[in-house]
Amino acid sequence: MLHGPSVAPMGNAVCGCPRPRRSRREFLWELGGGLGGIALADLLGRDGLVASDASRQSAVERNGGLHHRARARRVVQLFMSGAASQCDMFDYKPELIKRHGTPFDPGEKVELFQSSPGDCMASPWKWRQYGQSGKWMSDLVPHLGGCVDEIAFIHSMYSKSNVHGPATFMQNTGFTLPGFPHFGAWVSYGLGNLNENLPTFVVLPDMRGFAPNGPGNWSAGFLPATHQGTLIRPNAKAPIADLFPPETATFISKPGETAGRDLLGRLNRKHLAARADDSRLEARIAAYELAARLQLSAPEVLDISGETAATHALYGLDEKITEDFGRNCLIARRLLERNVRFVQVWSGADNGFPRRNWDSHEDIARDHGDMGRSMDKPAAALIQDLKARGMLDDTLVIWTTEFGRMPCSQGGKGRDHNPFTFTSWMAGGGIKGGITYGSSDEWSYKAVENPTACYDQHATALHLLGVDHERLTFRHNGIDRRLTDVHGRVIPELLA
Repeated sequence: MLHGPSVAPMGNAVCGCPRPRRSRREFLWELGGGLGGIALADLLGRDGLVASDASRQSAVERNGGLHHRARARRVVQLFMSGAASQCDMFDYKPELIKRHGTPFDPGEKVELFQSSPGDCMASPWKWRQYGQSGKWMSDLVPHLGGCVDEIAFIHSMYSKSNVHGPATFMQNTGFTLPGFPHFGAWVSYGLGNLNENLPTFVVLPDMRGFAPNGPGNWSAGFLPATHQGTLIRPNAKAPIADLFPPETATFISKPGETAGRDLLGRLNRKHLAARADDSRLEARIAAYELAARLQLSAPEVLDISGETAATHALYGLDEKITEDFGRNCLIARRLLERNVRFVQVWSGADNGFPRRNWDSHEDIARDHGDMGRSMDKPAAALIQDLKARGMLDDTLVIWTTEFGRMPCSQGGKGRDHNPFTFTSWMAGGGIKGGITYGSSDEWSYKAVENPTACYDQHATALHLLGVDHERLTFRHNGIDRRLTDVHGRVIPELLA
C-alpha cells in the first residue's frame, strides 16, 4: 500500500493558531490518508501542511518521482482502436513483399479470428527510409516518418487476446477482464495532480463514438473513484457535460449557485462522516469542487482560436480528414502545457459500418487509408510541437493499439486480427529516439526477438515517471494489486 508522509497536527494551523474547523482534506487525512494517497500529500504540501523540509527536498531531488528521479512528468497516450496494422505502417518486411500472392505458410497451423489464411499480402503502400536512423516507414505515415529520430519503435508487442474488448482492456489496464484501473488512473493515484484547476487524467474520445468497452477503458476500477479519467469532447457544443447550468435555468443566480454549493458541501461532509470507506462520495465531492474551478479554467484551455494559423495548419485543422483528430491532439498539447498529468487521445470508434476505426477486415487500403491519413499528420504535429516548446523532454508520448493485423489476406483485400505481434512506439520523456526494439519474423506474423507485453511497456513508462511498478500497489480483496499484475520489467534499451 502507498502511505502518505507525516503531516502537521490537524487541529492547529502551521503557525500554531487554532483552526475554526477542519477542511475536507484534513478530515480525509485523519481518516487514514488511503483515499487520497500521494495525491493528497501533494495537495497538503501546497497548502503548507507537509511537516518536514527534508521530505520536500527529497521530492525535489526525485523531480516529482515517487520512488526515484523522474525523467517524465506528463504522459499523452494515443490509442488506435480497432487494431492498427503494423505491416502497413512501421514493420517493414521485404520477404512479405517478395512473397506477395503466394500461400502463407509459416510452418504451423494458423488460427484466425474470423477467416482462413489467404495468400501473403504486401502492403498497398510503398516503403522508404527516414531520418538519420534510416528507419523504414510506409507512405501511409510520411509525417511520422519525419519524426523517426525522436521515436523508439517496439516491433515485438503481443496480446493475450485477439478479441477487441479484452485486448483493449489489456493494453489500457494490464488485464483482459473489466474492473481494473486504467494506466492513467494508476498514475493519478501514485503521483497526484500538477494543476488543481484541471483534472489529473483526461480522456479525449473519437468524436464518432467510443471504442469497445466504452468508458470502462478509463475506469479507476478498485482505486478511489476520483482517479478515473475525465471525459472531454472538444468537438461537442458542451465539451464537458453538465459543467454549466442549462440555458433554460434562468432562475439560477450567481449568489444562489454559490449558496447551493456551500449547502451541498455541508451535506456531503455530514454524509461522508458516516461512510469513510466509500470512495464514491469523496470522488463526487472532488468532482464538484473541480467543476467549480473548471468553469474558469476549462473554457480557456479548450479555446484554440488564439493559436496561430501555422499551428492550426501543423495539426491539420484546415483539412477535413485530419481536422477532428488534429483538434484533439492540439487540445492534448494545451492540457499538457497546463500540467495535466495524463491525457489519452482515441482514434477509432466501435460504431459498425462503414468502418470508422482500424478494424480493416474488408479493405485495408480503403479503411487504413482513411484512418492512417487522419492520424499521421496530427500525431507528428504533437511530437514536433512539444519539442518546439521544450516540453518533449519531460512529456512521454505513447502510441499503441490493442493488437496487430495478419500478413496474409482476408477476402483478398483485408487483414484479420493478429495478437502475436504488433507495433507500439514511445517518444520523449527519457526515451532514446531513433531506435527499434524487438522484431517480428520475416512475415510480421509473430514476435521472435524480445517479445514484449503491455506489462513491460507500462513498467518502463512508470519508471520514467519516477515510479517502481512493483511498489505502486493497492490492496483489494486481500491482494496487493498493481498495474503490471505479477509481470513486467523495465526495458533499459528504450531509455536515453
